[in-house]
Amino acid sequence: MTVWDRPEPPTRPVPLDRERIVAAAIALADEGGLEAVSLRKIAARLNAGPMRLYGYISTKEELFDLMVDEVYAEILPEEQPGDWRDALRVLAHRTRQAALRHEWLADLLGRRPALGPNGLAVTEATLSALDGLTDIDTVMRAVETVSAYFTGAIRREITNLRAERATGLSKLDWQRTHGPHVTRMLATGLFPVLAKAVYDGTDVDAETSFATGLDWVLDAVAVRLTTPPP
Repeated sequence: MTVWDRPEPPTRPVPLDRERIVAAAIALADEGGLEAVSLRKIAARLNAGPMRLYGYISTKEELFDLMVDEVYAEILPEEQPGDWRDALRVLAHRTRQAALRHEWLADLLGRRPALGPNGLAVTEATLSALDGLTDIDTVMRAVETVSAYFTGAIRREITNLRAERATGLSKLDWQRTHGPHVTRMLATGLFPVLAKAVYDGTDVDAETSFATGLDWVLDAVAVRLTTPPP
C-alpha cells in the first residue's frame, strides 16, 4: 500500500496531517537541503512528538515522494498549450523554475516514476502533448529524451549554484582565478578546438543555455515524429 493509499490516523492531541508534515519538510529542505530534513526536526516545527509522525509516514523515502509530489503541483500548468512543442517547453521551463525555488528537487529528479496525484497529472500532461501524433512507443521515447535533457541541465545548473555558495566565487570569479592555468594549457597548442571555444565562443547565461538546448532537443524529436517508421 502506497503512502497515498494508506489512511491517516486521528489528528489528536496535536492537530497533525500529511499536508502539515510535508509543508514543514519542504521548508526545512528549502533552507538546508535534503540532509536538513528529519522527522525529529519536522516534529519540533509542528510541536508534535517524533513518534507520531510514523503514523503518517513510514520512511524518509515516502516523505521525499510526498515532497516531490507537492512541488509537481507547481509544475503543472493551469492550461495545456495546444502545440506539442509549446506544451513540452512549458513543462520543462516550469520544472526548472520549481528546481530553482526548491534546489533539493534536482537531487530527486530522474528517479522512479512519481506516483502521487500531481506527479501522475504532470506525466499525463506530458504524454497528452504528443498523443495522437505517432505510436505510443515513439511518444514514450520522445518524452524520455526531453526529460533526460532538462533533468541533466537542471542538475548541472543547481550544482553550479551550490558551488558558487560553497566557494564564495561567482562564475566570473572562478574563471578569473583559474584563467592563468587555462591560458598556459591552451598555449601548448594541444587543445586547439578548446582554445577556439574559450576565445571565440559566446558566453551565455544559464536560462539561455537551457532554452537553446531544449529547442534543439525538440527539433530532434520533431524529426522522429514526422519520419514514417521503417
